[in-house]
Amino acid sequence: MRTEIASLGEFALIEHLTQNNETVQAGTMLSIGDDAAVIDQFGRQSVISTDLLIEGIHFDLMYTPLKHLGYKAVAVNLSDIYAMLATPTHITLSLGVSNKFSVEALEEFYEGVYAACDKYHIDLIGGDTSSSQKGFIISVTAIGEVAPDKYVTRSGAKINDLICVSGDLGGAYLGLQLLEREKKIFMENPSIQPDLQSQEYLVGRLLKPEPRADIAEWLQEAGITPTAMIDISDGLSSDLLHICKKSDVGCVLYEEKIPMHEDALKMAMEFHVGAAACALNGGEDYELLFTIKQEDHDKIAGNNNISIIGYVTDKNEGAHLITKGGVKHKLTAQGWIAF
Repeated sequence: MRTEIASLGEFALIEHLTQNNETVQAGTMLSIGDDAAVIDQFGRQSVISTDLLIEGIHFDLMYTPLKHLGYKAVAVNLSDIYAMLATPTHITLSLGVSNKFSVEALEEFYEGVYAACDKYHIDLIGGDTSSSQKGFIISVTAIGEVAPDKYVTRSGAKINDLICVSGDLGGAYLGLQLLEREKKIFMENPSIQPDLQSQEYLVGRLLKPEPRADIAEWLQEAGITPTAMIDISDGLSSDLLHICKKSDVGCVLYEEKIPMHEDALKMAMEFHVGAAACALNGGEDYELLFTIKQEDHDKIAGNNNISIIGYVTDKNEGAHLITKGGVKHKLTAQGWIAF
C-alpha cells in the first residue's frame, strides 16, 4: 500500500504525521498547529541549536532505515544542547521531500523522531514541510534550558586544564566504511546480501548515535563544570582545535590515551588504516570533548566512561599529538569538511 503525499497536501500531511504528538514538558504552552510555538522557561535561559541533514551528503538511504534516520536527526541536535551542559526540552522539524517518498515512508521516519523524543523527554512543537526536486532534506532545531549563566562554551579552556572525552571514538567512521564496502559489493552483485550481524556495534554507532545525556548529567551531579566543551561531530582533531581557537590556547594530545572500542580496532586492522586516524578524523561519534581544571582530576578519574587524553598549553606552543612512539606531530584538522 502506498499513499501519495500529493493526495493529502501540506497541511493534511502535517496533521496526519503529528496527530499522535504528545507534549511532556510543563513549559510547552502552545505546540504544533499555529504560526509559532510558545514555551515558558520559568526563569531559566534558553539554548538553541539547528542542524541540517541532506540525502547524499549526510546519509545514504540504501543502508539507512528511515526510522533510524528520524531518530538520528533528533539525537545529533540534542548532542549540541548537552555540549552546552544544558537540558533539551523542545525541537522543531522541517522537511524537504521529493515525490519518491510516500506517506508510509514518512510515517516510518516519524516513528524514529518520536522514539528519540520519548527517550530524551522532549516535545516536538512545530516545523515546516516543502517539496524537494531531489532527495530528502531534514532540518531540526533543538531548544534547551539551563540555569542562568551556567552554560558551557568552547571558549573557556585555560592553560594546564585537562582534556577529557567521553566514550570511545572512531566507531562511526569505521561503521560508515563497512556499510560503504557492503553497498559496493551489493551493487556489483545483488545476489550477495550483506552480513552485518557481527558488526552491530559499529553499524549502530553510525546509524543510531546517542547523545551523551548521561555524561552531562553526571558532570552536574559530581559538581564538575567543564571550562570548555564541544560534541565530537567533525572528528577529535577538528573539534579540539575549535576549542583551542575559541579559547586562544594550545594543546597536547596523547595517541595512547584516545579511547577506542575493541570492534573499532579490529575493523581498522581489516581496512588497513590507522586506528588513531579514524578517531582523530572520522567524526559523527557525538561524544563530549571537554576541558576541566586540574583540581577535578580525581573526580573524573573515578568515571570509567571518561578518558583524560591530554592537557591545555599556551597558544604559542601550538597544538600537538604525541604518538605511541613518542614522536611529536602538529595536530591538524582533517575531519569533516562541509564544502
